[in-house]
Amino acid sequence: MIELRELSMADAPALQRIYSGASLTYIERRPLGIDEAIGLLANTLACTRAEPADRWAFGITADDNLLGMVRLRCRTERHATLSYLLREDSWGRGYATQAVAGMLRHAFTTTGLTSISARHHPDNVASGRVLQKNAFIYRGTRDGWPLYGIHKPGRSAP
Repeated sequence: MIELRELSMADAPALQRIYSGASLTYIERRPLGIDEAIGLLANTLACTRAEPADRWAFGITADDNLLGMVRLRCRTERHATLSYLLREDSWGRGYATQAVAGMLRHAFTTTGLTSISARHHPDNVASGRVLQKNAFIYRGTRDGWPLYGIHKPGRSAP
């Protein structure tokens, strides 16, 4: 079982570990040094605390151990994109599925968002399964990347 929690600057060493090794296989980022992890956290915290909020980020924890991060970034007033990343030693345990479910609950109950999209690397089929388990609908591909979308329960697609 995981929990989503607010991030803090004290999470920099854990974030550095998350953004390393096999965890970067399917994303367009290089490993973070500690100063880069501090910078990423500072920027993330500033964006999530801005008013009006247009980004949300939570740490994914199990037994008080930061294993990853899940984020939403607004594209319009009612639509955001979802991203998530887990430390490689926590893969295959359902943590990403639980984290996405938690972020969807947050998004659709507290933010005013009515739709969320996501994509995953074409070779990362596990990430596609995470989205499908959370009721995301496959929408096609763009530049070779599978695209998914979900609407707030009770709202139909435009």
